[in-house]
Amino acid sequence: MNIGIFGGTFNPVHLGHMNCLKSVADQAGLDKIIVIPDRIPPHKQAEDLASAEDRLNMCRLAFEGLKCVEISDWELKQEGKSYSVITLRHLKEVYPHDKLFFIMGSDMLLSFEKWYQYKEILSLAALICVARSQEDVDRIEIKADQLRAEGGEIIIVRTAPFEVSSTQIREMLKKNFDCSCYLSENVVQYIVDKNLYNRGFPSGR
Repeated sequence: MNIGIFGGTFNPVHLGHMNCLKSVADQAGLDKIIVIPDRIPPHKQAEDLASAEDRLNMCRLAFEGLKCVEISDWELKQEGKSYSVITLRHLKEVYPHDKLFFIMGSDMLLSFEKWYQYKEILSLAALICVARSQEDVDRIEIKADQLRAEGGEIIIVRTAPFEVSSTQIREMLKKNFDCSCYLSENVVQYIVDKNLYNRGFPSGR
């Protein structure tokens, strides 16, 4: 079985995440994708971080219509930072006979050699790098070839651009902008019900 691993802060999870997974599943031939919210992301400091429970619940709501997607709370239950290599070691023990594919964005691939134990990551999983344009593909191809020379398997997948980030969505929520075009309806309702991100959806939605 081919299993994709998709980690992130998901603060909040948005339609770009969902569209990305659909493209990856189709183009890379994945049988299952495990979505894993980070406990403490090692590569960035997330401001206004919603609780682990809220981010997990939003992921469950957002991806509930994708049958190949499974939501995991494994990293949220661990101590310390969420290093990818530790998660992949765990998953390799759980799925010893399956092939793992680690899904990442183009910027992550460009800085991949700075990741903790990146060579071990290459030995544990193939990398699927998501590119949003031909320019993006051209930009990462050299880095992909360098990692292939180190024994890594790098797959580049094209997906439609999604120009808004979770950070920008949080800022828009604070300013009372309607972000329902960037979020699934059930995630919007969850944010409203839980009053996350000091949000203020326009009245009458």
